[in-house]
Amino acid sequence: MLKIANIKGFTLIELLIVVGILGILSAAILATLDPFSQFQKGNDSRRKSDLSQIQKAIETYYQDKGSYPGSSGSPNYCLREFASPFTTYCGDSSFTPYMNVVPKDSNSANRYVYYASSDGQSYWIYASLDRGGKDPQACNLGNQCANVPSGASCGGTCNYGVASTNAQP
Repeated sequence: MLKIANIKGFTLIELLIVVGILGILSAAILATLDPFSQFQKGNDSRRKSDLSQIQKAIETYYQDKGSYPGSSGSPNYCLREFASPFTTYCGDSSFTPYMNVVPKDSNSANRYVYYASSDGQSYWIYASLDRGGKDPQACNLGNQCANVPSGASCGGTCNYGVASTNAQP
């Protein structure tokens, strides 16, 4: 006669309790870390860095030529030479010797807006931040910046900007 050994293990109720506790802990960790917000912060940091790079290139251009590049106007608002041949520099184009490649927004639905005064002595560059009003550097608590030209679109709200030292975004 075979005798079956009494095997000890976890009951179904014990396993359900452990799975429930693990579920609650993982939900709490996800809520704390908020990965979606972290991705938005990363994208916004890149946008700010891109605008800073463009700004440095434009300031170098000003040192060389005595004025800032013009802007091509609606709808793209790209950098443009004031003198013939009126070359236009948008995202992914070369702006040599000042920049190897003019950066563009990583979100294909958005774009950076560059706008220059008609005399070439002031400029503004705008982007649309994903976090909007949650970013302390956003214009007007995440609303449209004050000097965005009429008809210009960053894809979303142009709520972050940099400008020449004699202008405000």
